Amino acid sequence: MIQISDLQFSYGPKTVLKNISLKASEGNIYGLLGENGVGKTTLLTLLCGLKKPQQGSITVDGLNPFDREPSLLSDQFYLADEVTPVHAKAMSFAKEHGVFWPKFDLDKFFTILSELEVSADQKMDAMSAGQLKKTWIAFALACNAKYYYMDEPTNGLDIPSKAQFRKAVTKYTSEDSTLIISTHQVRDLENIIDPIIILDNQEVLVNATMEEISAKLFFDYGNELKADALYLEQTPGGCIQVYPNVTGEESKVNVEAFFNTVHAHKDVIKAMFNL
Repeated sequence: MIQISDLQFSYGPKTVLKNISLKASEGNIYGLLGENGVGKTTLLTLLCGLKKPQQGSITVDGLNPFDREPSLLSDQFYLADEVTPVHAKAMSFAKEHGVFWPKFDLDKFFTILSELEVSADQKMDAMSAGQLKKTWIAFALACNAKYYYMDEPTNGLDIPSKAQFRKAVTKYTSEDSTLIISTHQVRDLENIIDPIIILDNQEVLVNATMEEISAKLFFDYGNELKADALYLEQTPGGCIQVYPNVTGEESKVNVEAFFNTVHAHKDVIKAMFNL
């Protein structure tokens, strides 16, 4: 389990994260959402131990990530937004670097890479941006880690590759793995992320499951305008409206509409979700 308590981090005089507290349980794929500059990447690098909290604490299975304990390092993987174009063939890179993860499976790497339509014989620094990103994704998943921190993993991928990514993540991670995926491309991932964490201006606005969101808010896809709608978006043939769920009726959560609702009514949403 990941436990964050009263976390604070600044770059010089600029405070990016302040009094951040949240829990992330195993077996979930968390969607980490927020506008540019709210600290999503900073939070991921703090979680994997590349940065040290200036105040507060982070523990992962009781360990401080910044202590860089080998037992934790070998059970986590941080996939940065901008991946390195290594001067080596994909197969050579995997053979040489997979040894740092005790559960690394070379055959799994080749299988995933094949499903992502990338040749293991190709040099990584000769690949297109999309091929390189997919190679790193295949390597990450082949590590069989318990904790994955992925920063904008669908950046640089074309539409078919995004579908391949979703399939690979759900197929090749274990039931007890915890994934935290930062993204601006909500539509790319909304079918696999649950719960949703939304950061804004140094704080957590929401940390809730799809079930909890559906219980609090109703997502209406009809044509009849609602007076109590918190958010309204016109769509071809109708609209999406989000309003308080006072009847307990279930609805399909639209993550993008939810994100926009949260930003339009921050205090209302925080009170609604007891944050």
